[in-house]
Formats: sequence, C-alpha cells, structure tokens
Amino acid sequence: MGDDPSWPVDRRQVLTGVAGGAVASMAGCSLFEDGEDGDVSSVDDDRARALAERFAPTLYFDEHERWFPTDPRLFERERDGTTVVDGFDALDGYVERGGADEPPAPTCFYNVVEYESSSLAVVQFWFYAVFDQFTTNFHWHDWELLQVFVDTDTDEPQLHVASSHSRSVPNNEFLDPERTRPRILSELGSHSSGLSVNDDPDGFQRLPLDGSVADITNSVIDGIDAVASIPLAYGLPRDEGLALPYAVPELDGKPVYEDDRLPAVDASDLVPEALTVRSFSALQSPPDLPGRRTGRRFDYAGSEGGEADVTYELQPTADLEHIADFTGPQLSFEFSIPGFVEDAIASHITTAGVPWDDPRYETPASDISEPDHRQALSDRYDAIGDPSPVSQVVAGVSNAVADDDAPEGEGLTTVSSPLELFALFRSEPRAVPTFDGIAVVQDVPPGDHELTINGAGVAPHAETVTVDAEAEVTPASVEGEIPVVARENAVKLEVDPTEADSDLRALAVEDDFAGRLYDAPLSGPDAVYVHEGGAYTTEVRDSDDEIGAFRVNPGEQKRVRLEDPRTGKASLATYLADLAAETRDEVAAVETAGDSDDDDDDRPGGGSGGGQQNAVTGLANALAAVAEAAQRAAAAAEAGNRGQADQRLATVIERLERVSSRLDAASASIPAPLARATNNRLDQARRRSEQARTAEKL
Repeated sequence: MGDDPSWPVDRRQVLTGVAGGAVASMAGCSLFEDGEDGDVSSVDDDRARALAERFAPTLYFDEHERWFPTDPRLFERERDGTTVVDGFDALDGYVERGGADEPPAPTCFYNVVEYESSSLAVVQFWFYAVFDQFTTNFHWHDWELLQVFVDTDTDEPQLHVASSHSRSVPNNEFLDPERTRPRILSELGSHSSGLSVNDDPDGFQRLPLDGSVADITNSVIDGIDAVASIPLAYGLPRDEGLALPYAVPELDGKPVYEDDRLPAVDASDLVPEALTVRSFSALQSPPDLPGRRTGRRFDYAGSEGGEADVTYELQPTADLEHIADFTGPQLSFEFSIPGFVEDAIASHITTAGVPWDDPRYETPASDISEPDHRQALSDRYDAIGDPSPVSQVVAGVSNAVADDDAPEGEGLTTVSSPLELFALFRSEPRAVPTFDGIAVVQDVPPGDHELTINGAGVAPHAETVTVDAEAEVTPASVEGEIPVVARENAVKLEVDPTEADSDLRALAVEDDFAGRLYDAPLSGPDAVYVHEGGAYTTEVRDSDDEIGAFRVNPGEQKRVRLEDPRTGKASLATYLADLAAETRDEVAAVETAGDSDDDDDDRPGGGSGGGQQNAVTGLANALAAVAEAAQRAAAAAEAGNRGQADQRLATVIERLERVSSRLDAASASIPAPLARATNNRLDQARRRSEQARTAEKL
C-alpha cells in the first residue's frame, strides 16, 4: 500500500515491526507477575512534604482548557453516612466559584512511598478536575497521576511516569531526567499528561529532531529504522499536527449543560465550539480543526524563579481519604458500527474512583508502561521485578484515497490519517484514542473480539480479531493496517454468509492498486466500507478453505450487496471472466479512440499509427479470449463436469500468458494508468486461475 510521502515512516513497516515482537503495556497495566515487586511503606510527613516540594511540577494548559486542578473538598457532602463528591455538585460548584476564568482552589495532592529495603522512593502527584471531556469519553471527575521515582541515596530522579489518558493507553515516560522539577503538558479536556523535558517548555516533541532531546524515552517499535521510528506513547496529538475533534457529552439524550441540576453551567463552560463535533456521522469528511496552543502556566506556590499565571497549593492525599466515592450518572457519546443495518451504540463512561483505592497508590511501578524502563529500574533495585509480556492488539489506521496513478475511479492508495480516531474493543468494552494513527488495546484475553474504528467524518470500520493464547502481539486486519474512508466517498459492501452454499468463515477485499485492504473472520451478516474510487476483488473463504472471488466496481453506488457468495471453481472462473471482460472493454475503448480523427491523442505512444493500433487490438482480443475460456470453465463447473472445467482453466492460464506478451507490445500505446491497471489485474488473474485449478469444490 502507498503512504503519504510527507510522513517519515511507512505505515505497514511500522505495524510489521510491531508484529515482529514489540511488547508494551498500557498505563496502569502491570508488566510483571504479581508478587515480584517489593512492598512499599509511607514516609514520615516532613520528609514526604520536602520531596513533594522539591519535585512539584510545572503544568502547562491548553488555551481552551475549562477544568483546572482544584480541591474536591469544596464540593463534598454527606450521603447515607459517608462522604461523597457528587458530579453535579462539583461541576456546578466549580463554575459558580469562578470556573475557567478564576479557577477555584488550585491544588495538587501528593502521596510519597518508598520500597522497603531499597533506596527507591516514589513521589506521586494527583490532580483532580471536576469534569473530563474528550473525543473517546467524558465523565464526572478526573484524576491524573504523575510519578517521580527517586533514588534516596543520591537524591536523583530515576524515572518520570506521566499517566496518559487512561489505563489502556501508553504512558509518557522519561528515564534518568536531568531536570529535577518535571514539566507537564496537560491535554485539553482529558488532562492526559504529556512530558516536557527538552528546551521547548510548552511543546511536545516525540522524536529527537535537530539534535534536541525528545520529551519521552519510550522505546520505538521493533523493526523500524531508528531515525524514522515511532516511540510507543500517547503524546499530544494536537501538538503534533493531528486534528482531534471533541464531542459534546449527553445525559438522557440532551447536552449535559441543559440538565436542570446544573443551573450555573452553559455551553461556554465546555470545550469551545470550534473544536467540537456534535455528530461524527453527520460530517462527510474529517474536520479541519485548530492545533494546540499553550494557555496558562501553573506552578507550586512555594517554588522560586517561576513565571506562573496561577499558583497551586500542595496537600497530602491523606487529607482526602475520608471521601468514600466520587459519584455521577453515566454519560454517552456517539459510536457507529457497520452492519447490514447501521448500528449506533452509546458507550457509557462511569466516574473516576478514588486514588487511594487505585492499585498504583500502593504499587507505583504497576504504572510503568515501557518495558525497557521497568527493566532499567529492576537492574538498579531488587524491589522492582522484571518486565513480563502482556498481550495486545495493534491497529495502524490510515486513509484510503484515490490513486493518481490509477485510471479514474479504479484504484486507491493509503496515506497517513490527519485525524486521530478511536477504537472500541466491544468485548471489553473500552474506547482508546489513536496516537500517530496507531491504536493499541492492552491485556486482551484469547478468543474472538470485535474491534471497531470510528471518528469524525469517516465511515465506521468493524472486524473480528482472533487473539491466540500464545501471541504477545496480534495485528488487526491486513498486517495491522486498517484503512478508513471519508463518509463522502464511502460505499457499503455487504455480504450475508447465510445465503452461501457453504460455511463461510472469512472475508477479504483487495483493490487493484492498493492491494489487500480488509481481511477478517466472518460469522454472520457483515459489512465493510470501501472507497467509491476503487476497483475491488472481494474474496470469501469457507470452513474447508475453499475460495470464492467476485468483482466489485462501485462507481456511483453507495451500497453494494454481494449476491450468492459461493466458493469453488465456478465462482473463481466467473470472476476471471468478469475481470478479463472488464479490462477488454477498457482497452477496446482506447482502440476506438485511435480510429477517430482526434489530433489531441495523449497516449504515451502518440497518434494512432497502424502498428500501435494493431498492438492495442491484439491486447483486447487476447483479453476477450481469456474471458471466453473462463466463461466456459464456469459453465462446465456449474454442470458438474470437473475434467472439462479444469481443461478450460488450463486454457485460461495459457491465454493469460498471451495477454502478458500483448500487454508488453501495447503498453506504449495505451494510457499509462490503464497499462498499470491491466498489469495489476493480470497478476490477480494468474493467482485466481491457479486457485480455481486446484479447487476441490466445483
């Protein structure tokens, strides 16, 4: 498949590298066997305070941020004998007390523990926001965690771990930072924590470009050249030039700010409209959205030499442990799933829990998502266990677009997506955003799972992914690449295996130029969106490993149904006849043009000389002969005559070689895109004719 030349890494190469052995964990998912880490204990109050003050981070927020770190005790209430913080109370109370304009009670909470019989301590910084609004999820309350692992003998930081987005997404981490006080780049709405380590304090840099230091030391995906590799970490998409649309949270079918229990809240208290998409499915193409710009800088009130716009207080998390829960009703967002009848599900997001019940509170190293970082700490400290493999499903999401080298409307290429999308693993379910167009779902149990990719302005994609118990990495679709299509170009290709004469188990789609675009198990009525500008070979495979193939040219159709999806010789021979006849017609059209008096003939050969015209006519006739032989092979197979069908297929194979020689002779006399298309189809026909010849089923 093709890729965008402006993007330094070939998408398929990246995903092939992943499949070759890269192993990584998601934020909060452990890379060690239970019990291999040492126990932790609290440190005394004075020492904890001193460490917290020394490493208290600087935070840079997006210019459009609405919910800044605050103190949840402002909004607590007693309910049934326990202390809770209700989502309505928190969001409404936050806005009443000043909201984004004058953030109330800016606060960072800290928890400091040390590994027993070790010189390793961990300073945890917990930041609370009253609301989370993001493209994949939103919920009442939001806790974000930054951890600084410190050697207590040398007093030097060993590792920064900034938890990114959710415990299903790779953290941003930096091993052996030289800067004592961390800098955090907080993502708009979600508060996902990117690290800022290099000389650009308020910008995220994934790679060490121009001799600078990257902002993370997460390892690259195996098998990729070190200069053009992608470290496996979430990062900051809008700071990396990728569009990231936000959705409006709904409650009971209407925007949350219209709820009567939020009298102080209106639309302006959410992410601004310029960054918001009200309906993913209403857009016909991905939106053009503004990138990230830094707004306010927050610093600890006791730090020196800062240029803070806002200062925050440091408080121990122990002061909050009387709060039993953070509550609020579930919210929903749009998520479409392709099927015979388009299905839309609302994935409900629950509120965040309390930090002191989070596993990371007592096992800090469980938040290390980079195996090389865990290994480094394990080598230095006996209290830290070695990393162990964690299963994951990997998908690189690209865009299918028309190929300029193909005949108009008859070929595609794939390019990197300018838009971050999100993936829903419905068997979990959990929604995860892509980073640099790559989606990773962590710690997936063996078996069949439904993976759906969706985003603003693109047609949804769904497929079954089978995870083997022994597999550390499972690439989705074709070598891990999933091309999506803008809605304005999307054609729905449907297949119903219950209409077949055998037990269909798999469906694949290939384009003449882009190659194999889709390949997934098939168990019931299914659909896949393809680009209207492609020319497709659709393949089905049954439980006996028999193959069927069908030619699909959508043209102006917006919906194509694969009728009678059979496997065997008759199906493959019919496909060969259709493919040869289609190509013969296109070549013959060039022949007709050559007989006209048009002096503007721009074919590579120029003009319509007799020799050139004879070469084009010879190619058209050779293709017609293939179509005729294939039709006869199909008829013989339909009649149950295996011997005659195989004899006709042998003739097809022989005549395909004649097409090859005729194409060589005529290639200078037909448009270059048609010559390339004919050559690509010839390769396809050779493969399918061999499959037809060896097929057991008629």
